[in-house]
Amino acid sequence: MNQDQASPQPAGPTRWRPLRIWIPIVLVPLMGLMRFVPDLVPNGPSMIWMASAFGPFLIGLLVVLWWVLASGARWFERILGVAGLVGAVGIEQMICHPSMRGPLPIVLTIPMAIAAFAVGMILFGRTLSIRRTAWALGLAILATACSALVRTDGVWGDFSFGFDWRWKTTAEELAAEEIRRAGTVADDGAFDTQAFFATLASAPWPRFRGPRGDSSQTGMRFHDDWNAHPPREVWRSRIGPAWSSFAVGADRLFTQEQRLEDEVVSCYDAKTGRPIWSWATPSRFFESLGGLGPRGTPTLADGSVYALGAEGTLVRVSALDGALVWKTDVKAAAGRTEPPMWGFSSSPCVDGGVVVVHAGGKDDKGIVAFRVDDGQVAWTAPAGEMSYASVQKIRLVDRDYLCLLSDSGVHLLEPATGKPVYDYPFPRQGYRACQAQVIDGNKLLIPAGMGTGTRLVEFSSSGNGLEAKELWTSLDMKPDFNDILVHDGAIYGFDNAIFACIGLQDGKRKWKGGRYAKGQALLLSDSGLIVVVSEKGELVLVRATPEKHEELGKIEALRDKTWNHPVVVGDRLYLRNAEEVVCYALAPAG
Repeated sequence: MNQDQASPQPAGPTRWRPLRIWIPIVLVPLMGLMRFVPDLVPNGPSMIWMASAFGPFLIGLLVVLWWVLASGARWFERILGVAGLVGAVGIEQMICHPSMRGPLPIVLTIPMAIAAFAVGMILFGRTLSIRRTAWALGLAILATACSALVRTDGVWGDFSFGFDWRWKTTAEELAAEEIRRAGTVADDGAFDTQAFFATLASAPWPRFRGPRGDSSQTGMRFHDDWNAHPPREVWRSRIGPAWSSFAVGADRLFTQEQRLEDEVVSCYDAKTGRPIWSWATPSRFFESLGGLGPRGTPTLADGSVYALGAEGTLVRVSALDGALVWKTDVKAAAGRTEPPMWGFSSSPCVDGGVVVVHAGGKDDKGIVAFRVDDGQVAWTAPAGEMSYASVQKIRLVDRDYLCLLSDSGVHLLEPATGKPVYDYPFPRQGYRACQAQVIDGNKLLIPAGMGTGTRLVEFSSSGNGLEAKELWTSLDMKPDFNDILVHDGAIYGFDNAIFACIGLQDGKRKWKGGRYAKGQALLLSDSGLIVVVSEKGELVLVRATPEKHEELGKIEALRDKTWNHPVVVGDRLYLRNAEEVVCYALAPAG
């Protein structure tokens, strides 16, 4: 019989004994189960992602406590096991790809190492020698080595990580090379600058979610049979990482992207996809859950492009050639030392001589307005600290307001001065990343988010100003960072990861059936159609009807994760993600 086995060894405090392995047998599967908590609790709060992100680590600490206090191992091997785990993770962090640092050791590498170590002890716990510790540490080192071989571009909507080999050329590098080779569109000397600015003044899609801020297209009807009349690809090209959408005017596309060590405001020819100009500033924001690059979408106004970068650089550049007019630091203006967890995400709101963004500063610096002529602070106003939504101008009960959704609720401000007019309390633990929408001139539709649902609030004027009354709150529509659409008495959007429809009258479910993960959608209003962009880049045509979920067509449009909002101008659909941009021609209805 092998001398390492239990039978020849007398029990005693200084002798080798089999390990008590029932505790890791319970804890290791529980570590894996935590990964699926957001799927198992579909009506959970927005912070449910923390269970998936940090649950395995916390349970892993219980595994370590078992090893140190209750495993039955000899004390020197307990010390050796802990030291080996610390050393393995420490070496991995020294040699790993930069994207695997930050919170990734807590979210991924440490739990992997602990789980592998625990599996080793379960398998070899009856081996009565130091070899059991050596084998378990070998598995832990192998797990950390796997972590050292990959890089990540962040999580998907279900909180699973996207990985690639660290030595593989990145989409960002491919985009930078393609843009360098393409060069910029040459000026033939016949360009009419005056006509350009005149056309730009009536831009069809001047800001985030379009001219009305509701992601709806009007003015042209489209065919609903994609089998007979599928979208026709006009052009396709690579683009740097960002979650920005497009502003469109004068046959140009304006967006933001990351190009290696620079954050860029860029302009492309809408007809060909060729680069026209770019303005760059040294900045590189990466967050291991949300990924790399800018988050906001540029705004067109006064012949200029206004854009806010992920680290807080707000700029005004010429829409003609990208020449800098001014730039300022929102972080400093708000009294912050760091960007928000997932970066500054506001798409600028330009109105009345100021450009307004959410800044999340303390005291009265939650919202900051800068003068459009010189970029100096015009006014500040209090707002919630946690918001990835954008300030928008709305008209409610026959008055104009600036509106923002934050973790504390809805903020309505006087546009000229930023004076708070009404704060509707609707507290929510965690972030808000959606936009409110005015209904019938006196109601506000508030997509609150996962676990909180969607609420319709009716406003009225009184001698004391505004009064608000909740009409309904529905848990049948729980968007995360996916904006909702309103059409003919129905609301369409993502209920967590499934596309759904609820009634505008009562918030009750009409149908739920499109499994498009956490994508985005756009309403072709005059056609009664919805273009859904799934999270993995599929382009789907859905009929805007409360009767049933009716999918009319689907094509593979983009590769990889797609969170960016689509845009339709004329018969052209523009879509991008963190790797590429594509233009499709949609078939007009006969």
